[in-house]
Amino acid sequence: MLIEKYSFRDKPTNIDEEGKRKWVYAKQPHGSWYTLRTLVGWGLLVFWVIVPFIRINGYPLILLDIPDRRFIIFGAIFWAQDTFILSLLMLSFVLFIILFTVSFGRVWCGWACPQTIFMEMVFRRIEFWIEGDYRTRRKLDASPWNFEKTWKKLAKHTIFLLIAIMMTNVFLMWFIGSEKWLTLIKEPISEHRTGLAMMLAVSGLFYWIYSWFREQICTMVCPYGRMQGVLLDQNSIVVSYDYKRGEPKGANAGGDCIDCRRCLAVCPTGIDIRNGTQFECIHCTACIDECNDVMKRTGQAPNLIRYSSAIGIEENHETIWNTRNIAYSAVLIILLGFFAYTIFTRPVIETNILRTPGLLFQENADGTISNLYNIKIVNKSHNKYDLEIKILSHDGRIELAGRGIPLNDQDLYQSTFILFIPADQITNENTTVEFGIFEEDKLLETYKATFIYR
Repeated sequence: MLIEKYSFRDKPTNIDEEGKRKWVYAKQPHGSWYTLRTLVGWGLLVFWVIVPFIRINGYPLILLDIPDRRFIIFGAIFWAQDTFILSLLMLSFVLFIILFTVSFGRVWCGWACPQTIFMEMVFRRIEFWIEGDYRTRRKLDASPWNFEKTWKKLAKHTIFLLIAIMMTNVFLMWFIGSEKWLTLIKEPISEHRTGLAMMLAVSGLFYWIYSWFREQICTMVCPYGRMQGVLLDQNSIVVSYDYKRGEPKGANAGGDCIDCRRCLAVCPTGIDIRNGTQFECIHCTACIDECNDVMKRTGQAPNLIRYSSAIGIEENHETIWNTRNIAYSAVLIILLGFFAYTIFTRPVIETNILRTPGLLFQENADGTISNLYNIKIVNKSHNKYDLEIKILSHDGRIELAGRGIPLNDQDLYQSTFILFIPADQITNENTTVEFGIFEEDKLLETYKATFIYR
């Protein structure tokens, strides 16, 4: 008995028989889906650029200030003390991605992933503009170096590099803010040589990714594509080829697919969607538009390639709800509810008082014992406070460095103070003391710390 050996998918689509890189010359898409994706992509690009300049109550719309452990998300400020809330937000986001992938496959990659948006809406469009469509680019790359090839390549890569530098600077503003960025660029380069070197290194990385590595980020590096094999099921809505309509393919073969291979020519990752769901597919819908154009020209019904599920193709009906989706959705709703509860119930101020490390107690001439403390108070509201700290648990006194505790909108106060307690009130080596944070006579928060003696 003769057994046929198949080589289907025994290597990546962009690797040839010798293990060398096969360059993907994708055709420029056209169609209703591409128009919609362009609107979404440019909307996200505009949002990405203007976010550092938008202010709410004087603060950036979004700021990820990692060195100061301060995160501003849509005007709400989160400090290091809010790690639990941020963890809930991150967990909810991860669960949402899982739920969305279970339901709609890799739509994030084709519609909202920064890699895809920059590649398809910015860099590849510049390539189309300078070098022409896929046939012209393939011919240009295969031709010997001449004046036309030199100036086109030089112009394209110069623009690529400038855009990469711009990308790095915009991303930098998300982490340091637009005001600090403007200050940095006005100061002499000699004062920021290390920062400049890092900026150029990151820009070089972006340039390398979009000028050479390109779709290999999606097919070889990104782990999200591999997650599809675990998360997708027969109810997941993905870009699908209707094999029941299309087969047998070929001109006059009986199926609607005429085997024009235009769906393959337009694919940015170089796959053939007719071979079924593949992890390289980013669900960008380029093949849908291309196939619909062919169907229109041949007088066939549209949507031979469309968003559908395996069950939808097989049974000709769509449904995304099953036990797994419902379970994920229930957990997500619970997490979001808990997140909302923690946001609305978190205190307006948060105090942290700790004994200053490395210092022992002091015995004073007036019969008191003193300990030195560090105090940090975070204002999580947009109100202004003039606070006072008092000792609640003992008959002692506090000497605070500075005058009062002023707290402005979303401010952070840090200082030191000395707590004096009569020696006859201290009965243990480690005594728990309780402090109160007051605004005038209103108690806002209490905090317990340790007082040491002997």
